[in-house]
Amino acid sequence: MINVTQSFLPPLEEYTQILQKSWDKKWITNRGELILELEEKLKQFLGINFITITTNGTLPLQIAIKALELSGEIITTPFSYVASSSVISWENCTPVYVDIHPEYLTIDETKIEEKITDKTSAILATHVFGNPCHIVEIEKIAKKHNLKVIYDAAHCFGVQYNGESIFNFGDVSTCSFHATKIFHTGEGGCMITKDQNLHEKLFYHHNFGHNGPEAFHGIGINGKTSELQAALGLAVFNHLDAIFEGRKIAVEAYNQFLDFSRIQKLKIRENTVWNYHYYPVIFETEEILLKVKEALNKENIFPRRYFYPSLNTIKYLNGEKMPISESISQRILCLPLFAELPPETVATLSKLINQNL
Repeated sequence: MINVTQSFLPPLEEYTQILQKSWDKKWITNRGELILELEEKLKQFLGINFITITTNGTLPLQIAIKALELSGEIITTPFSYVASSSVISWENCTPVYVDIHPEYLTIDETKIEEKITDKTSAILATHVFGNPCHIVEIEKIAKKHNLKVIYDAAHCFGVQYNGESIFNFGDVSTCSFHATKIFHTGEGGCMITKDQNLHEKLFYHHNFGHNGPEAFHGIGINGKTSELQAALGLAVFNHLDAIFEGRKIAVEAYNQFLDFSRIQKLKIRENTVWNYHYYPVIFETEEILLKVKEALNKENIFPRRYFYPSLNTIKYLNGEKMPISESISQRILCLPLFAELPPETVATLSKLINQNL
């Protein structure tokens, strides 16, 4: 069976050797030695100043909305995983959708200003499949209208834009460390900012609001991760070069073997160092997508319709029509991609796709 992705699992003895430190100290949560070590390694690797690792990748979005004291309307994209919109509603704000660029698949920055009202407090934009939004223009718009900016950068581990980490843009960037991601802790995530005061606010929000063991800054929730997750992250971290290289080889194989006369691939934004996170292809029609998907499934190959459906079509979000996002979401399929995927398997898979176009 070949799934859309496969979690990278380091040798078990590497994981247990790291975890032994926690066992010896009998300290398995509440920011022990391993989580502190992992945060320092990630800061160095990613080129960032402040990071708080969390127990999943959704809580950072909720905490960011709370810490930035947002209210009213938040402009966002309909082409994303549901978390980016559901957190807006969960925090009693209203998602206002802006359609996407048909090639980059990120929020169309040229359509943002027409959706800004006196109720707008922020822009929550998603970097899609590791492909950056038009950050420069979004930052200009936000500054002009005094809006906060949150980037859902769940897919962006290791991505650079204009020569620096993509996490260094916006007021807050979030990332997912879910098991399906390039770097993972099984479940996990993080929130990143360049502002030390905001970092401290984000931090106490994720730790029940604590200011020391007996005092409180303010309201908070439990977003802390464990030493068990941190140990897995440290073990995975040691293999990052091989993970990136394996994914790159698989992507290059797809680029070689697929027939692009009838399918469209993701256009990576200029000045981007991409991370090979997903390999989405866009078919001419949904009927062709379903035909290809069925042919692959018969061979025990399971790609994923991602992102599907367009979030504006979900009943509880009640979004208006978004023609480009709705069309793309019906025709896009993420093909299997992971570090251990051999080029010869990609060739076989690509042949099946080409035969069913």
